[in-house]
Amino acid sequence: MLGEKEEKDPDAEKKEEERQEALRQQEEERKAKYAKMEAERESVRQGIRDKYGIKKKEEKEAEAQAAMEQASEGSLTRPKKAVPTGCGDDEDEEESIVDTVMKFLPGPLVDMFNKK
Repeated sequence: MLGEKEEKDPDAEKKEEERQEALRQQEEERKAKYAKMEAERESVRQGIRDKYGIKKKEEKEAEAQAAMEQASEGSLTRPKKAVPTGCGDDEDEEESIVDTVMKFLPGPLVDMFNKK
């Protein structure tokens, strides 16, 4: 037992490579078969969609998203992410509201406020 060496079959490595290649080939054939079946199913599905005027799920979602964005465009209750930057919730604004109002007042009124 201690001094014995296992004798390897010289063709074992070659047989293993052939077996692995056969497995790869079978897997490729299986994938090709299922891809062909899925393509046929999709063509049937598309025929049904065309016949009954049904839209794909992705198309429905895209249209719903576009409609939601269009509806919230002028809405006061639009989502927060739709608010443009620089509008609203900036807590570290550099100008105060008084400074902003002062920009839009006519010159004599600004002078009157500055005198105080």
